[in-house]
Amino acid sequence: MEEKTAKSLNFIEEIIEEDLKNQVYDGRVHTRFPPEPNGYLHIGHAKSICLNFGIAKKYNGMTNLRFDDTNPVKEDVEYVDSIKEDIRWLGFDWEDRLFYASDYFNELYNYALILIRKGKAYVCDMTADEISETRGTLSRPGKESPYRNRPVEENLDLFTRMRNGEFPDGSSVLRAKIDMASPNMQMRDPVLYRILHTSHHRTGDQWCIYPMYDFAHGQSDSIERITHSICTLEFEVHRPLYDWLIREIGIYAPRQIEFARLNLSYTVMSKRKLLELVQEGKVTGWDDPRMPTICGLRRRGYTPEAIRNFADIIGVAKRDNVIDVSLLEFCIREDLNKRSNRVMAVINPLKVILDNYPEDLTEEMEAINNPEDESRGKRKVPFSRELYIEKEDFMEIPSQKYFRLSPGKEVRLRSAYIIKCESFVKDPSTGEITEIHCTYDPKTRSGMPESNRKVKGTLHWLSVKHAIKAEIRLYDRLFMKENPDEAVEGKDYKDFLNPDSLKVITGQIEPSILRANPGDKFQFERIGYFCVDKDSAGNNLIFNRTVTLKDSWVKIGKNQ
Repeated sequence: MEEKTAKSLNFIEEIIEEDLKNQVYDGRVHTRFPPEPNGYLHIGHAKSICLNFGIAKKYNGMTNLRFDDTNPVKEDVEYVDSIKEDIRWLGFDWEDRLFYASDYFNELYNYALILIRKGKAYVCDMTADEISETRGTLSRPGKESPYRNRPVEENLDLFTRMRNGEFPDGSSVLRAKIDMASPNMQMRDPVLYRILHTSHHRTGDQWCIYPMYDFAHGQSDSIERITHSICTLEFEVHRPLYDWLIREIGIYAPRQIEFARLNLSYTVMSKRKLLELVQEGKVTGWDDPRMPTICGLRRRGYTPEAIRNFADIIGVAKRDNVIDVSLLEFCIREDLNKRSNRVMAVINPLKVILDNYPEDLTEEMEAINNPEDESRGKRKVPFSRELYIEKEDFMEIPSQKYFRLSPGKEVRLRSAYIIKCESFVKDPSTGEITEIHCTYDPKTRSGMPESNRKVKGTLHWLSVKHAIKAEIRLYDRLFMKENPDEAVEGKDYKDFLNPDSLKVITGQIEPSILRANPGDKFQFERIGYFCVDKDSAGNNLIFNRTVTLKDSWVKIGKNQ
């Protein structure tokens, strides 16, 4: 038997193994996941969660969950609670290591005082616009603030008065004193603190000055003695500032490592844009099943196993790239194929009458719940004289390769009988076919000794008098354009929203479905994978399409 080839290390694992070899952090691996509580997590965050928790688990380390709650204007307890729920749902546990940047507001304030006393920070009274205008460009150095050379004692006094609430919002900031000619724009005297007379969801009105993310981030890592601070690639240019602050303050130094963030085709990942979609009613909320948020994917029927597998397959890259969303869809198909029970559902019903079947007879057909998992057993599906099939499963004048039902042709009804089309009825005003008349062969019941007669087509079906009505939401990709963020003159990303991303229909499903609970997942045979929506109650059943059985967008892409 061949041995399974060991999976090669990604570049982050190579760095960590080198650090472990050299005892850089005394053999420790301690990561953190640091979300800002200003929105819901999306699939990109899921990749980061899997990476941070996965790395720690691999090397017998630990992972902290730390909320970088430094901007009370945009933060909310709702986001904190949703983030905790999403991480747990993905299968990860921070145990007792839940922290907030606000836990460290006193320490961060004292760190700022250290910088001021060293002459490495100053209070600047320029407006935000003036600071922006004097930063310069990549080819032109910035201009020094007229307040840059204030004496240390004056800066200490002003910063203390900022802390005490003596100045209005926007009147002053604390800036690092580094180099206005630095080729790295992040090093051109960045703002460390700003005034915000806004109540904080954890500290209330205790503070009216708040640290900037760049200042709080590295120092919080240091306080928690994180070994490897794993960030997305946009923070690469921030690393020199991260290292400078820790060095100048004189505290423990973690190692920041950047990796490429997840970009998905037909998707936007910007929190700002996702918030716009919610606020403008383009979607029904953060958990709309068309959204790339973790709660949206969960409501749509995605499983944590599929998302973790997706994160593992795409791996960790050093440079940005775009992952085809069809790979994510492939992962959920693979997972649901193994775990979801099959049921028969008809979403576009056409009535079939078996003329030679007894009118008062009902039989129970035995159907396999999941051919991939024998332990799932079998179920009984009622069969009677009047049935539903899909309209697309009948064609009056069939093409040469059409093997479904047509005049004079036979098909097998799954787990039941072979039937033959004898005639059909049309609506005289529209020409639409409304009813098909067939005969059945009683010797061909599935499982009987003489049932092995072969026909080319097999259809799913429902007994009309036993079928259960349900609302079926056919979700599709939210955007028509492969890269909605790509700049197009005169166009906004919202101009590429898919008008057919949701179709709501009334379908018919077999009665076994009445035992289903919100969150349960099924394969509607020959149609796709569906999940019971959270708003379902009693006989008011709502199903969300998770994904089709095959990637229909492959054909669409070729046609375009």
